[in-house]
Amino acid sequence: MNEQNKKALCVMSGGMDSTLSAYMMKNSGYEIIALHFNYNQRTQKKELECFHKICEDLDVKEKYILDLDFFAQIGASALTDKSIEVPIGGIEEGVPVTYVPFRNGIFLSMAAAVAEKEGANVISIGVVEEDSSGYPDCRESYINSMEQSINLGTKDETNIEIKMPLVHLKKSQIVQKSLELNVPLSLTWSCYKNEDKACGVCDSCRLRLNGFKLAGVSDPIDYE
Repeated sequence: MNEQNKKALCVMSGGMDSTLSAYMMKNSGYEIIALHFNYNQRTQKKELECFHKICEDLDVKEKYILDLDFFAQIGASALTDKSIEVPIGGIEEGVPVTYVPFRNGIFLSMAAAVAEKEGANVISIGVVEEDSSGYPDCRESYINSMEQSINLGTKDETNIEIKMPLVHLKKSQIVQKSLELNVPLSLTWSCYKNEDKACGVCDSCRLRLNGFKLAGVSDPIDYE
């Protein structure tokens, strides 16, 4: 493939991890195609707003926003079912109630369709295995198996690599790397509960705040 035509389809939630992954792809010389999912999550409006602002900063020419309303119908997650409370008591053992059943598998399947259409040779996803909330669909072994399945199920000439540059990083390292690359962390959102000021007590806020604390810098977003 011509070096000038390298395209990376970046799955971007508006959060820190997927945003850093996209900036890393751009720094590696890829043209960024941005992909965002609205799946009836609690902070859908805020995440979409962040996605647009990040794409503007990245100078993204091509972006896709896909609406997946069936996640609300499936439910079974505090992110998509308003009757299930988002836990605020700290990280729990096992798979938390904020896990959305097979979300990354569904996202990657749809990303594969867009990547094949666009002729992208890379899909970038910001999964973090070591310092995440314990989601099974963030494991490196799982993402590798999805890469294999995607290549088995697409045209012979389609060859897609799934890059997960953050999979072995801790949140503090993600903060440090973001600062090194001038990633606009003020445009990112991590809170599971709120869309105006971050709650500071859900799993995602706790992981984020702890990452900033260990990195020795303050988080630029507003908290309650």
